[in-house]
Amino acid sequence: MRIASWNVNGLRACVKKGFLEFLETSDADVVALQEVRAFPHQLDTATREPEGWYTYFAPAQRPGYAGVAIYARQPAIEVIDSLAIPRFDEEGRFLAARFGRLFVVSVYFPKGSGKDRDNSRVPYKLDFYRAVFNVVQSLRRRGPVYVVGDYNTAHSEIDLARPATNRKASGFLPEERAEIDRWLDAGWVDVFRHQHQDEPGHYTWWRQWGNAREDNVGWRIDYVLASPGGAKRIDEAFIWPDVTGSDHCPVGVTLVL
Repeated sequence: MRIASWNVNGLRACVKKGFLEFLETSDADVVALQEVRAFPHQLDTATREPEGWYTYFAPAQRPGYAGVAIYARQPAIEVIDSLAIPRFDEEGRFLAARFGRLFVVSVYFPKGSGKDRDNSRVPYKLDFYRAVFNVVQSLRRRGPVYVVGDYNTAHSEIDLARPATNRKASGFLPEERAEIDRWLDAGWVDVFRHQHQDEPGHYTWWRQWGNAREDNVGWRIDYVLASPGGAKRIDEAFIWPDVTGSDHCPVGVTLVL
């Protein structure tokens, strides 16, 4: 079984750049999306209901903002699209789907930078992390869980090209990195880093100017965190930097069930 995750930076724009072709060639059984930035009714039928796929959406209340989705080859047995906290749910950042005993959770964690890049949203971001943590902790009692998506945090210096110049920037603040530590201390496994422990240069997001992607000046902020039971099933963890169509690239895992 293959699970892929991709921040598409606007699904309608990504469709024009090959998203549907990616869907068919990825060999994925589940594709989780973040930053959909569209209501389902705004998507054409081929995107909203592609042949051979079941689709689930959790849009933001605000038009053109955030939103997550899950595309799956098999129907989900259960779907959870709420953290039961209105200030988080209105932004459309959480969607969980159960397939058999296995949960795939698509999450678009907030940026902390705020409108003026003043780190004013860091408290909201950390509160959101904790709310998601509480929910997925309960889910993992029921079976393997894979929390996939854009975490908007580079955990360690190896996870961004220029750590020295970003220590005061949201995405690499000590308190944000400490929240990832808290998840790992609770048993969650950053599966890509577990398999590629000391390998630098693996990034999932690049700025859209200054040849950042061509020069691989990026950040690894898109992850699959697996529950302990889920981690035992992983055969391969991957990043696909050659897949274009967004300022992020897809990440994911292949499982042995």
